[in-house]
Amino acid sequence: MSQANKPSLPAGELLREVARLYSRAQRVVADCCENTTPTQCHILTELARAEAPLPLSELGARLLLEKSWVSRAVEGLAGKGLVLKTDNPADARSWLVGLSPAGAARVSRLNNLLDGHAAQLLATLHPAQREQIEASLLLLLKTLRADPSATCCLPAGERSKDANTS
Repeated sequence: MSQANKPSLPAGELLREVARLYSRAQRVVADCCENTTPTQCHILTELARAEAPLPLSELGARLLLEKSWVSRAVEGLAGKGLVLKTDNPADARSWLVGLSPAGAARVSRLNNLLDGHAAQLLATLHPAQREQIEASLLLLLKTLRADPSATCCLPAGERSKDANTS
């Protein structure tokens, strides 16, 4: 890399700054998905990723959030008709949480909005730069999926699936 193109920040700081600014921009663009708190947005998107109802404890572990935070947020989402709570056949003291059709539609709209924002950002770049960034992001994604710190809270089957997906 030439001296003129060398980043002025160390790689770790550069990555944290990119992640911080991108996350902030995505939250602003999404406006916390139609009068839904950021925690509720995280729950909705994680439930969509899971593709099946999850026990509340597993949902909290995946999001690295306290069970009480998740429980309150899920109650709010259930009140809006965005999630469904059902009895957990494996544990009578808990329930499973999954997306309702309205919740799935909300996540779809959110993903479309956020994908549009990402496309708008990348459209400002020269096509060669876009290709370079997309290739670098795929490499970073593969690296993160193989990092136990990034996948620590996923069930074992999903950790290995993520590590082998590119």
